[in-house]
Amino acid sequence: MRKTQIYFTDEDLRALHRVARARGKSVAHVVRDAVRRTALAPEARGPVAVWDGEPRRASVDHDAIYDER
Repeated sequence: MRKTQIYFTDEDLRALHRVARARGKSVAHVVRDAVRRTALAPEARGPVAVWDGEPRRASVDHDAIYDER
């Protein structure tokens, strides 16, 4: 690992310290984890479906409709 410096507002830094304490981790660990999960995460690929119509059935009906007996 290499050391670097970043600047946070006082409010953000206090929030980071609270999160780190709650998780039992260092502030550096929380920041690294956040960077990995957001900025360094692979972009979603492949088809994405968006439904814009009226639903014909509720999701709770799924098992009754597709139940293999």
